[in-house]
Amino acid sequence: RDISEEATMSAMRANARLPPEVNRILFVKNLPFKITADEMYDIFGKYGAIRQIRMGNTPPTLGKAFVVFEDIYDAKNAVDHLSGFNVCGRYIIVLYHQPGRTNKKQELKAKAANLAALKKQYGI
Repeated sequence: RDISEEATMSAMRANARLPPEVNRILFVKNLPFKITADEMYDIFGKYGAIRQIRMGNTPPTLGKAFVVFEDIYDAKNAVDHLSGFNVCGRYIIVLYHQPGRTNKKQELKAKAANLAALKKQYGI
């Protein structure tokens, strides 16, 4: 790209409004268990600079990964193009990472345990 293209792209990005769930961190599910980090970089690197890829390595996390892009627009482009992409006979699911969702589940479990303890304490 030349400098004028870069200026045009950055001007377009400055005017673009992204939905609140859009994030630089992507959560990828349904990956083949045998996929390598290099293959992940090849697939996702086409959409922009990648800061980090974290792949699951225990039975509950196999087939899942987090991909962190340098730029939020690159991450959005990857989600738009790679959701449903066929990798070794498996259709991958690419989502924006939403850390608040897991925290809410943990808080809900803690509140339920606290409620159970209070019920037991007061004989309800």
